[in-house]
Amino acid sequence: MFLVLVQKRHSVCVDYFIPSERFTVEDGMLASRRLVGSNLQWPVTPDLLMSPSDRDDAELEMEYPEDRGNWTGKLDFLLSCIGYCVGLGNVWRFPYRAYTNGGGAFLIPYFIMLAICGIPLFFMELALGQFSSLGPLAVWKISPLFKGVGMGMLLIVGLVAIYYNMIIAYVLFYLFASLTSSLPWEHCGNWWNTELCLDHHLIRGSNSSMTVNISSTVSPSEEYWSRYVLHIQGSSGIGDPGHIRWNLCLCLFLAWTIVYLCILKGVKSSGKVVYFTATFPYLILIMLLIRGVTLDGAWIGVKFYLTPQFDHLLSSKVWIEAALQIFYSLGVGFGGLLTFASYNTFHQNIYRDTFIVTLGNAFTSILAGFAIFSVLGYMSKELGVPVDQVAKAGPGLAFVVYPQAMTMLPLSPFWSFLFFFMLLTLGLDSQFAFMETIVTAITDEFPYYLRPKKTFFSLIICIALFLLGLILTTDGGMYWLVLLDDYSAGFGLLVLVITFCLAVSRVYGVKSFCRDIQMMLGFKPGIYFKACWAFLSPVTLICLLAYSILKYQPSQYGSYKFPYWSEALGILMGLLSCMMIPIGMLVAVLKEEGTLWERIRQATRPAMDWGPSLEENRTGMYVNTLAGSQSPKPLMVHMRKYGGITSYENTAIEVDKEIEEESMM
Repeated sequence: MFLVLVQKRHSVCVDYFIPSERFTVEDGMLASRRLVGSNLQWPVTPDLLMSPSDRDDAELEMEYPEDRGNWTGKLDFLLSCIGYCVGLGNVWRFPYRAYTNGGGAFLIPYFIMLAICGIPLFFMELALGQFSSLGPLAVWKISPLFKGVGMGMLLIVGLVAIYYNMIIAYVLFYLFASLTSSLPWEHCGNWWNTELCLDHHLIRGSNSSMTVNISSTVSPSEEYWSRYVLHIQGSSGIGDPGHIRWNLCLCLFLAWTIVYLCILKGVKSSGKVVYFTATFPYLILIMLLIRGVTLDGAWIGVKFYLTPQFDHLLSSKVWIEAALQIFYSLGVGFGGLLTFASYNTFHQNIYRDTFIVTLGNAFTSILAGFAIFSVLGYMSKELGVPVDQVAKAGPGLAFVVYPQAMTMLPLSPFWSFLFFFMLLTLGLDSQFAFMETIVTAITDEFPYYLRPKKTFFSLIICIALFLLGLILTTDGGMYWLVLLDDYSAGFGLLVLVITFCLAVSRVYGVKSFCRDIQMMLGFKPGIYFKACWAFLSPVTLICLLAYSILKYQPSQYGSYKFPYWSEALGILMGLLSCMMIPIGMLVAVLKEEGTLWERIRQATRPAMDWGPSLEENRTGMYVNTLAGSQSPKPLMVHMRKYGGITSYENTAIEVDKEIEEESMM
């Protein structure tokens, strides 16, 4: 134990430091020499990291930052994670990737990549957030040198939130359009239709001897989407956005209003909303599945969806596609999981929750594939064309193909309303996570100023993102949405997650990280998690990054190819999030003292106040490292509070002994 003299304005304070992996004897001697050489002046702790007990007498009236709050129940967190992971991609991306990459055989690489990449990274992000109770920026007290990773995450989430809410606005548009006796995209003959429009009812009503060439025609639902909803004919390209579509603008405003009202009180309000938005989609999905499999020709689509083609497994593309689906479906690296976990109690069983959410997400994707392809099989038989000619990926499935299929069913407005209401609830859950991530990250950086005004600050963020998203409501808005979708969370996100994984597993150390998890959960992760964190997950992510760079293809929307300047803008978007890493490193190094190597060494080590946010949870190396710490041993707080030692305190004692034994070796 070191005794360090710290000179304050009129008095000398005595502070004690316990030797640990983070603060060695050599560090203490170096600190002492610096202290003496600088007339007993210790580097001043930034105001935002100080508690009232650290401040001068004149400042003692300042209060502690307002409490961050917690989930009102354990189920709030679990449902929020399920709602965040189970999103629009489960409906319009997984089924398409499955049938184009080997059908049922695609499930083999899918679950292997889930085990290697998905589950370990999911658990790592949850563990880091719960242990520290901090958002994506402040959590980098674990290693200040890598704070740029959090800055990059925040940039990506902000860009994604802008266009993701525009997709929700499209869903609202179709939801309102479904409240009619006849769907507006059911027939041709409207002002937005062209001569190429071919009513599918004519195909169904024609006799078998009559041949209809549909290769050069357009369905009513496709023209409704492109010419009425988007009004894309009013724009010549991404450089010519045209006029604002006020009906879309109002839908976007409504989408942001709904999001703001649901996150008004932070996790206390969004945690209650997810009881509906995370569970109701399953009810609708099951209804659509039952209706789909009872349609004539449904099994044509199901067979096409799941017929295994094992020869595809020899292609590296299939394995890459499986890894990408896992990576983006679980939402790893966006900071949402870390943010949600930061509102947990310290001993929440996130180990169990990890498997519930990740496996539940995979199950939902497969279930959605049955619901989608059973209807596409029916549509294929009705139109007399192969399934692969009606199946599409992305927004085309949600806003063109499936709406067209709904017009072929009895009570088509009812089924259309259910489908788009399902998409609305799926999308809102993910948007809640994006917004909570942004608000939490910034308020954790400035707790004294922003936490008491979190409601107003959330409103400012929503208004700012709404204004930035107005360009998406123009005639050429879809071009900008495609550009944001392709580049905002592309290779930049992969770079951030690789750095995130290596910073925790290599710089902070798997051993230290597992010890922190043991403090929370009462046990250390097994060899499976350690092997994935240290080697398998980073290697897989690096392969994904290399593949995405080697197989890079310029963006395009239909037959429209983006100009070079827009491609450069998109690449710059991805590079900007990556550039946050070296910028953050530069800032962290400049804040330290000494030679360059000493600065780097100190910047890589955890900050002195790193650890659990509550004093009673800080044991071993974390004792008395929290600003304003009063208790000589937080374990005693537990004993006074609970009247005995729980299993978690027994674990803490074991960890303390383990640290002491290692320091003596």
